[in-house]
Amino acid sequence: MQISVNEAACEGHALCQLAAPDVFALDDDGLVQLVHEQLPEALEARAEAGARVCPVAALSIVR
Repeated sequence: MQISVNEAACEGHALCQLAAPDVFALDDDGLVQLVHEQLPEALEARAEAGARVCPVAALSIVR
């Protein structure tokens, strides 16, 4: 599983980071960054939860 980030859509709401801080971080501009280049299987459910709460759908799960 991978996470796709639409950087142009991200508005920095940080809800993904609140839902899964071990998966998502914010850069210096307040935009989403992935903590892991290759997502560990143990974090997949948290990643999905973080992607679901994005109000602008900037995150998507790729299987």
